[in-house]
Amino acid sequence: MSRSHGLAGEFEAEAWAAQVRTPLYYPDAVTLVSGTDPAALVARIDTTTPGASVKDSFADLDLSEAGFQVLFEAEWIHRPAGVPPATSPDLAWDVAGDPDTLRAWALAWDDGDGNADLFRPELLADPATFVLAGHSADGRVVAGAVATRSDQVVGVSNVFALDGGPDAAWPVVLGAVHRLFPTLPVVGYEHGDDLAVAVRHGFEPVGPLRIWLHG
Repeated sequence: MSRSHGLAGEFEAEAWAAQVRTPLYYPDAVTLVSGTDPAALVARIDTTTPGASVKDSFADLDLSEAGFQVLFEAEWIHRPAGVPPATSPDLAWDVAGDPDTLRAWALAWDDGDGNADLFRPELLADPATFVLAGHSADGRVVAGAVATRSDQVVGVSNVFALDGGPDAAWPVVLGAVHRLFPTLPVVGYEHGDDLAVAVRHGFEPVGPLRIWLHG
C-alpha cells in the first residue's frame, strides 16, 4: 500500500518502518521480532504529523512514554491450507485487474466514508497483491478483501460485505483464496466481534498483537 502511494519503508532486523507518514489505516512501523527497542523504533518514524501508528506484532512493547496509546488489541489468526469454506459462496468473484474494477471495489469497501482514494491503480502492479471482489447478480461489487501472497502464506485484510458483514464476506473470500492458492494457509488478524466471526469460519487465534496510535 505504501509503495502504491510513492512511499518507501525500510526493513531492519527488528522492524519495518517508514520515515514519511503512511496512508490512513496503515502502520508507520511493524515489529518483526519480540523485544524490539521502543526508542529506536519510534526514532525511525514521523511522530510530528498527527496519527502515526505502530503494529506491535507481539504485543510486548510499551510506547506510552513516547506519546502513544493503545488503539486496540487483536489476535493473529491462522487457517490451514487446502480447507474450502464451510459454506458455499453465494456471489461470483474475480480479481480486480483494471483501474475501473479497483475503483468499484474501493467505493464498496469504503461505503461512503470518503476514503476510497486510498486504493490507487498503482496497487494493481504489485504481483503479490490480489484485490478480491464479490459481485451480486447485477454485477455490483458487494463484498471483498485484499489477499497478499508470500511463499509461505496468504495474508487477508480489508474483509467486507455491504450486507451481512464479515459473516457474508468470508465464504466469498475463502472460496477465492482456496481456488487461487490451494496449498497455502491463510493468515491475518482480527479483534472484537470480527475475531469471533473469523473463528466461526475456520480460523484459529495464534497470538496477540497490539496497535498503538500517537497523540
